[in-house]
Amino acid sequence: MNELPAFTSALIFLIGGIVFVIGGMLTAYLIAPNRPNPEKLTSYECGEEPVGTAWGQFNFRFYVMGLIFLIFDVEILLLFPWATVFADAKLIILAPAWGIINLFEVGIFVGILLLGLAYIWNRNAIDWSRPTTIPPTVSTGIPSAKYKSLNERLTNLK
Repeated sequence: MNELPAFTSALIFLIGGIVFVIGGMLTAYLIAPNRPNPEKLTSYECGEEPVGTAWGQFNFRFYVMGLIFLIFDVEILLLFPWATVFADAKLIILAPAWGIINLFEVGIFVGILLLGLAYIWNRNAIDWSRPTTIPPTVSTGIPSAKYKSLNERLTNLK
């Protein structure tokens, strides 16, 4: 019987959150001006003029860098509780070995992450230099001067 008031307050909180979000979206729809123009409808590319279609493929290195960032971001999330517990002076006074054990555990954790960083660094996963591309060459037996004259003739026809 005691669970009913706790569930009711959670339900009221959930309904209030949904009403707040829908109310904000409805208010923005009613108040915000709607004046589309071709400049506003173009895709945004960090202030640069868009080139090509929006369906262009990303370089795979962006995904690798995102995954590496995510791994080290999770590392910070795992270190934060350790830091808050380690900062408790009363706990350190009551159990002095606790601080040394925690420091050793975190040292192992960060050491494993540094080994992972050294591994991806060694594999050049975070190297942003572009690979050199070698254009294909086709031997057709036709001299390149013929191609140039044909291209000039075609451009003059336009």
